[in-house]
Amino acid sequence: MFGEIKNKQEEKIDYIVHAGEARADFIAIIGHGVTGNKDRPVAVAVAGRLAAAGIPALRMSFSGNGDSEGQFVDCTISKETDDLGSVIDAVGDRKICYLGHSMGGAVGVRRASSDSRISSLVSLAGMVHTEEFARREFGEETPDAGCMWEEESCPLSSAFVNDMAAIHSVVDLGAQISVPWLLVHGTEDDVVPIADSRDILAKATNSPEVFEIAGANHLFSDDALPLMVGKVVEWVKAQAD
Repeated sequence: MFGEIKNKQEEKIDYIVHAGEARADFIAIIGHGVTGNKDRPVAVAVAGRLAAAGIPALRMSFSGNGDSEGQFVDCTISKETDDLGSVIDAVGDRKICYLGHSMGGAVGVRRASSDSRISSLVSLAGMVHTEEFARREFGEETPDAGCMWEEESCPLSSAFVNDMAAIHSVVDLGAQISVPWLLVHGTEDDVVPIADSRDILAKATNSPEVFEIAGANHLFSDDALPLMVGKVVEWVKAQAD
């Protein structure tokens, strides 16, 4: 639909579009979390339901993840923010809703705070306190020697750790989000605690909508998935109409 998409490093970004009604005025772009890719269940479920509701949806894998070009060791929030910009460049002149899960949520906050082409934003279990996350999840690993969550295919790089520390937190950017914004988080998320969403909500100035799902984990597993997807589709459809 949009041809080959490359980032600033000339690395090809893997993506798939669920056409919906193939409308030319609106598209939802879905970004994943750390160690994820476009084919994670959260992204697939949301994109499929959006398309069924008539909303075109693009699932992307950030560079170095999934079938996108690039190396995983080069993955950082800063690079992924640029990757998202390259995808936005490719989709052309239309209203864009960006939906980011986990670390993809931090990417969305950073991009939406400075890129007026994003007309609405959804944070799904969105990471806010980046340095704290890296320390909590990977603090016992040695950068450039250890791995993320014991996955050998996901080495922990000093580039990642240093970028997380340099950003520190996106919490203050909450005040710079001026577009409609939905935050969805599970109360039993043990990867990105719900306190992250509550902290950035406290900084927000545009009255975001919040949807907390009791008992839901970081991946919105089991009964939480249809609850999350239903809320997101209803909300995004309202932004597209």
